[in-house]
Amino acid sequence: MPTVLATCLYTVATRVGANRIVRGGRFHHPFGKPELPAAEEYAWRRKFVDRIVTALCTPVQQPTVFDVEEETLVTP
Repeated sequence: MPTVLATCLYTVATRVGANRIVRGGRFHHPFGKPELPAAEEYAWRRKFVDRIVTALCTPVQQPTVFDVEEETLVTP
């Protein structure tokens, strides 16, 4: 069953063997960016969830990091 790990500690996630990792916000707010105005934070969170769904649907063979800010994959 495909799974996705959403975390700000993506280097730890790769070391423990998670296959699909979505790099989140900062340590205290991995699922948001409270420094943004409310409308912009809502848009960022929506993009974050979209990226999680994309990661879930992407076949991978090794730990792969998906970044919310970038459309490229980061493979350690």
